[in-house]
Amino acid sequence: MSQHPETYVRERATEGRKNLLYPSAPAPLAVPVYDNHAHLEITDGDDPLTLAEQLDRAQEAGVIGVVQASGDLESSRWAVAAAESDQRVLAAVAIHPNDAPTYAAAGLLDDAITEIDELAAHPRTRAIGETGLDFFRTGPEGREAQFVSFEAHIALAKKHGIAMQIHDRDAHDDVLKTLVRVGAPETTVFHCFSGDEAMARIAADAGYYLSFAGNVTFKNAQNLRDALAVTPLDRILVETDAPFLTPVPLRGRPNAPYLIPITLRFMAEELGIDVDELGAQVAANTLRVYGSFDD
Repeated sequence: MSQHPETYVRERATEGRKNLLYPSAPAPLAVPVYDNHAHLEITDGDDPLTLAEQLDRAQEAGVIGVVQASGDLESSRWAVAAAESDQRVLAAVAIHPNDAPTYAAAGLLDDAITEIDELAAHPRTRAIGETGLDFFRTGPEGREAQFVSFEAHIALAKKHGIAMQIHDRDAHDDVLKTLVRVGAPETTVFHCFSGDEAMARIAADAGYYLSFAGNVTFKNAQNLRDALAVTPLDRILVETDAPFLTPVPLRGRPNAPYLIPITLRFMAEELGIDVDELGAQVAANTLRVYGSFDD
């Protein structure tokens, strides 16, 4: 659990990093796509990039837009400001499930949800996220606050008529049961999908979107490749979760939106389809979920 309400995502920024230098860019995509989930406010490392530098590198690689995800009030404010400043960015705002217990313990969760509500009303905020449940980093003592926060975020996504990005770690059954019990928003995305083939089928049947990150390339992630194989093409999204989950063979380096081509090409090979075909479908899916980046 975080030591302060606004530290969780940032304190993970260098976790597992062997080399804090950004890697070279891959060959650009011929069909442009979007990064469905990144944390570009994190500029730690040996060669930090500004927002404009991140977006310029991404655009050169064929990644023409980024959904900037949040995990606390500070990053949610940053996401909205970034989306205001550059049309290549859309905002997602939320309190991360691992920070929800800390906000609650400080008596700040209700006020935080109120501010997320206000930020969600911004025309360039197109998602509530990332929210959900995480039983890996938060123990039983924090789960009540996670459920309260998750249900409040579900209500906000419905209120504002925008998508919801779910963080789900070691909590698959409880996340799915909560969505059924409370009623999922019309557009629900499993950010960095971490389930297996069976869960992917359940999610797809419910009309949810599954977003795959660089960890689909990891040797020990056969469950993710099995899930990808059974996910309908019109429910697939791609993301970096930058600066985390850098794809093989660059694992251990900072991740960034310009590295999306590595993950997308891997996914296309796994699915046995042309990368341009997959890119066109993923781009269309992204715009269906979040709307136009130009509006």
